[in-house]
Amino acid sequence: MFKKISYTRRSMMTSVLAGALLLMSPGLSAAASEQEQLVEKAKMTVDALAAQSDMAQFRKLLAVSKGIVVFPQVLKAGFIIGGAGGTGVLLGRDGAGNWSAPAFYTMGQASLGLQIGAEAKELVLVIMTDKGLEAIIKNQVKLGGDLSAAVGPMGKNVGASSTTNMDVDVFSFAKTAGLFIGASVEGSVLDAKEDWLNAYYGQPVTAHDVVIERKVDKAQAGPLKASLKAAEAP
Repeated sequence: MFKKISYTRRSMMTSVLAGALLLMSPGLSAAASEQEQLVEKAKMTVDALAAQSDMAQFRKLLAVSKGIVVFPQVLKAGFIIGGAGGTGVLLGRDGAGNWSAPAFYTMGQASLGLQIGAEAKELVLVIMTDKGLEAIIKNQVKLGGDLSAAVGPMGKNVGASSTTNMDVDVFSFAKTAGLFIGASVEGSVLDAKEDWLNAYYGQPVTAHDVVIERKVDKAQAGPLKASLKAAEAP
């Protein structure tokens, strides 16, 4: 009995949910901009995921990935109308294994139904194909529709080749109840936040300029890129 609601309504819901997320982020400098705080929190999420003992497969996937989207907090809430939303960062990985500067994205997922409750969690999307990275950069892509999305594999003894040979554009991992697990993101929509891009880099830029062309960079993003590099399996 679930009905999909329009992109416009979904976008409005995502904006409301995402606006509350940074207010729930203690421990970050009050002087830092929203964008800088988000980049700092994304690093914390990567470090936490990579340190988890059963996430060896995540590390293997990251080492052969095309990019990653990190949502330090995704808020799920609803009563009758349910949805999930968050703001995160997209970074691309080139053939030499170098990570780009971050671009900013929102994620929204909404449906009509009998839903009661709320949940906050961290979410990481590992992009495995050029098609996946390009589609996300082209703006407003639907996971499970425009791109194939699968629950991230877990375990120490699963080889990366067993998953990278599959026709999967994006693998997802989410943190809930203190641990990262595989998570479904079917129906989620990713949309670039160009106003945040412009604010962070101090000039008009697009996600393509940042992630593919690498026309701009920012020293503040260095620790996040270093964490991603360190998280890759040797």
